[in-house]
Amino acid sequence: MDSIQVTPTTASKINDVDFKNLGFGTVFSDHMLVCDYADGKWGIPKIIAYQPISLMPSAKIFHYGQSIFEGMKAYKDANNQTWLFRPEENFKRFNISAKRLAIPELPKEVFMEGLKALLKVDEQWIPTQDGSSLYIRPIIFATGEGFHASPADAYKFIICTAPSGAYFAGKVKVLIEQNYSRSANGGVGYAKAGGNYAGQFYPTQLAIDKGYNQVIWTDDNTHEHIEEAGSMNIFVRINDTLITGPTSDRILDGITRKSILEIAKDEGIKVEVRKFTVSEVVEASKNGSLKEMFGAGTAAVISPIAGFGFEDVDYDLPELDNPMALQLKKRITDIQTNKAEDSFGWTVSV
Repeated sequence: MDSIQVTPTTASKINDVDFKNLGFGTVFSDHMLVCDYADGKWGIPKIIAYQPISLMPSAKIFHYGQSIFEGMKAYKDANNQTWLFRPEENFKRFNISAKRLAIPELPKEVFMEGLKALLKVDEQWIPTQDGSSLYIRPIIFATGEGFHASPADAYKFIICTAPSGAYFAGKVKVLIEQNYSRSANGGVGYAKAGGNYAGQFYPTQLAIDKGYNQVIWTDDNTHEHIEEAGSMNIFVRINDTLITGPTSDRILDGITRKSILEIAKDEGIKVEVRKFTVSEVVEASKNGSLKEMFGAGTAAVISPIAGFGFEDVDYDLPELDNPMALQLKKRITDIQTNKAEDSFGWTVSV
């Protein structure tokens, strides 16, 4: 790849940031990486100051929603070394999403080398406080113009970053959704498409209005099978067995999900990857065998669920002294921050 062009900012914002009190994804680093697709090929990546983007009203992103993204994190260890967690998996999934939305696939060197170069330029933006990280958001969207309903002929790839604290705090209560669906067979549920998340907002707000924090998504056909938790994959623990649904064209192939499955196997935890029903979970809650429920994703890593609602009845989960969710989260975050041995070969130094 031709050398990445770097134009440093002339006015850093870093001294205005309170790194001890970070929210999630609300403060943005000094620089971003940009790369344009035109005339049938991707150009040379550039690192420039974080800044607004100018687009024509006829840009196809506004009309036909050709937009994908990824979610990643960079971490600092005790020796001030920067680490990424399974970035190859993010790159693979990025291009899977691109292909599904008829977006030109991105060359690996643009993604990987561009990301590493950006992290070196903004190294001082990677927080070191426990539970904090530099959240990384790669995106591609259609910039080509026209009202005709067809793929665009021009696109923009951007990586922007945000120093962030913990994603969730406190107890999370969820509502099992019985009417709306996150995705459908043959759809784009497995892709990181922006429209997937836009479609979640309304039913999630209805759940919030009822006093819940998030929605548990069920299958689009019968609403009998549990599939995802908000924007995360979902796990349930019945007795000492950890259960999660299989991936499909409706369910995102989560990188945290895959990591949990491998860690659980490594630690001798019984795991079942299979379809499971709402009625199975309700019955397990009633008879006391439902021990834990939690969401898994890049932003939160693992988000324990304290209770769920179904058909106007609330079910509370037991409060455990040493829940499996926190054990798994500690194992993952210790690997991510180089506090524990990475026997899986997941981490990549920058």
